[in-house]
Amino acid sequence: MPSLVTPALPAGSLTSINQPEIAGKGVLLRPWHTDDHEAVVAAFTDPAIQRWHTRSVTAAEARDWIEQWPRRWQAETAASWAVVDDGAVAGQVGLRRIDLDEGLASISYWILPDARGRRLAPRSLTALTTWSFETLGLHRLELSHSTANLASCRVAQRCGFLPEGTKRSEALHADGWHDMHAHARLATDPAA
Repeated sequence: MPSLVTPALPAGSLTSINQPEIAGKGVLLRPWHTDDHEAVVAAFTDPAIQRWHTRSVTAAEARDWIEQWPRRWQAETAASWAVVDDGAVAGQVGLRRIDLDEGLASISYWILPDARGRRLAPRSLTALTTWSFETLGLHRLELSHSTANLASCRVAQRCGFLPEGTKRSEALHADGWHDMHAHARLATDPAA
């Protein structure tokens, strides 16, 4: 029997509000600022991040990357937040492929090298997950990662994203095509 859950905010709802800051347990998620471009360049040139993304960015491209997020918020297709720890940008967490009609979005995240080992990824993912379910009203959040990316798998599972299977040869990374683990969390799942 289907569960009764509050439906997602209706289409058009995001356009009526500014992208919020989201406070989590010892972490702040805030919309990107243009002067954050150095952190974006650092992320996309970090070998550990670049292994899972096939691109690097210049300072100008990083500014363009930052400037596209307000448009994507207004289009209700995606949103990204800077993960801020002790006043500095430490990473990124975001919603991709937002579908308010279906109550669905995909999640992405990365943490800069100097900020790793402080559980920022799970704290950021938990903060965004809570906001997505409680405020945005989404029903399902999905994430995927390379089967070789064990750190991402640990973060997903620690945050209650259950494994749902493996998508064969789904994503092109710097070293070729990777199988991807699929994880999901439902608004009705028990808290992690």
